Amino acid sequence: MNIKYSTHFSPSGKRIETSGSSTKHRLNEQITAREIRVVDEKGAPLGIMSRNEALKLAESKELDLVEIAPNAVPPVCKIIDYGKFQYELQKREKIQKKHQQQQQMKEIRFKWRIDTHDFNFKMRHAREFILQGNKVKASVMFRGREITYQDYGRDILTRLIAALEDIAKVDQEIKSEGKALSVILVPDKSKKKKTVDVS
Repeated sequence: MNIKYSTHFSPSGKRIETSGSSTKHRLNEQITAREIRVVDEKGAPLGIMSRNEALKLAESKELDLVEIAPNAVPPVCKIIDYGKFQYELQKREKIQKKHQQQQQMKEIRFKWRIDTHDFNFKMRHAREFILQGNKVKASVMFRGREITYQDYGRDILTRLIAALEDIAKVDQEIKSEGKALSVILVPDKSKKKKTVDVS
């Protein structure tokens, strides 16, 4: 697949390389709407005006006209420094990506016949994972005809959910996966905050 790149010069003189597949926003002469709603660099509304009027206003400020809400009627455009705008977007995307990478899926496995000591041991591990910001997939494993004891497995997972309800919430309800029952728990930030406030 060939990607076509084009070069644009903003009113401030910056050279901007854009590609047809990667450009997220139309800017300056790329904007096609005849009439647009304009906001300034601080977010203050400047009203509805023609594209040409808005372009002249952006040029007078040595800034760019960027379409930020193309589906609005009329489309919303902001007068900003496009280079700075792109930098801030990329910065936010990196932070979001970092948070997503930090949250990992940890798995805890139970046997359908488990004593209190083993249950508490595994529950403490699950609690540690949740407090570290990770998701936890808890599974009860069955072999052969043991699959007929799913009610025991459901009880174990229900006990785990109750034991962690002060810091976690259910992301995926208890369900059957082949010869296992599983549930996915995720950190509940609101509950963790309440716990901290109380203490």
